[in-house]
Amino acid sequence: MDEKRAMDGIGAAGLIAFAALLGFNQVVIKVTGGGFGPVFQAGLRSVGALAILGLWIWVRRVPLSLPRGVAPWGVLAGLFFSAEFLCLYMALDRTTVARASILLYSMPVWLALAAHFMLPGERLSRGRALGLVLAMGGVVIALADRGGGAASLTGDLLALCAALGWAGIALTVRMTPLARARPLVQLLFQLGVSAPLLLALAPLFGPMLRAPEPIHWAGLGFQIVAIASLGFLFWLKLMSIYRASGVASFSFLSPVFAVLLGWGLLGEAIALSIWAALGLVAAGLVLINRR
Repeated sequence: MDEKRAMDGIGAAGLIAFAALLGFNQVVIKVTGGGFGPVFQAGLRSVGALAILGLWIWVRRVPLSLPRGVAPWGVLAGLFFSAEFLCLYMALDRTTVARASILLYSMPVWLALAAHFMLPGERLSRGRALGLVLAMGGVVIALADRGGGAASLTGDLLALCAALGWAGIALTVRMTPLARARPLVQLLFQLGVSAPLLLALAPLFGPMLRAPEPIHWAGLGFQIVAIASLGFLFWLKLMSIYRASGVASFSFLSPVFAVLLGWGLLGEAIALSIWAALGLVAAGLVLINRR
C-alpha cells in the first residue's frame, strides 16, 4: 500500500473549496425548502444521488464487492443516515443556517466522547479533552441564545440530533464489519436505505410540495450532483491521496463558511453570542482532530 501524502497546497485548496461548498449547501437546503417539504426534499436528494452514483459505477465499470456479514450493519448505517438528514432538513426548515450548522458540526465532539469509552486506543488526551470542552461550551451557548425571531429551540435540538445521527454512522463504521466495505459501498447502503424510507415518511411531515419554482428545482439538483454524489466522490479522492488527520483538520471550516454565507446571502441576524459559539466549536474541532 502506498503511503498517503502529507497535506500540500493543492490538497489544502481542494479542502477549503469543499468546505465552502458544504457551507453553501446549508443555504441551498434552506432556500430549496421553500418549494419542497423538508423530509420529501431529503428523500428526493437520496434518490437522485443514488441514480447518479449507479450511473457512474456502470460507466466506469467500478467493481463492487460485499464482504460477508456486512449487510446488516450497512442497513444500520443507512438508518442513522436517514435519521441524520430527516433531522437536519427539518432543523433548517425551522431555525437559521448559522445555528443549525454550528450544532450539526459538533459531531466530532460526540464521536470523540463515545470513542473514549467504546473504542480501544481512542482515549481523550489533554488536548483533545480541552477541544471537547471548548466545543461543548459553544453548543451550550448556541442552545442558550434564544434571541431573534428566527431562533427555534425545536430546530436547534433537531440539528443536534442530526449531529448524533452522523456520529452514529461513524461509530457503526468503526465498530462493526462495515469497516471492511469500501467507502463507496457504505454510501450506497446509506442512500439505498434512506431513499425509500425518507420518501415513505415524507407525507407524515406536512405537504410534500410547496409550489416549487425553478430556483427550488435548481437547489435540489445542486444537492444531488454537487454534494451527495460527485461531491462525495471528490472527498473520497482526497482521502485516498492525503492522510486522514490532514483532511480532518479542515473540518472546522464548514461551519465557519455556513455561518458567513447564511449571514451574507440570507441576511441572517447573528448575535455576538452565536459568533462566540462558532469560535468555540471551531477551536474545539481543531484540537479534537489534532494528532
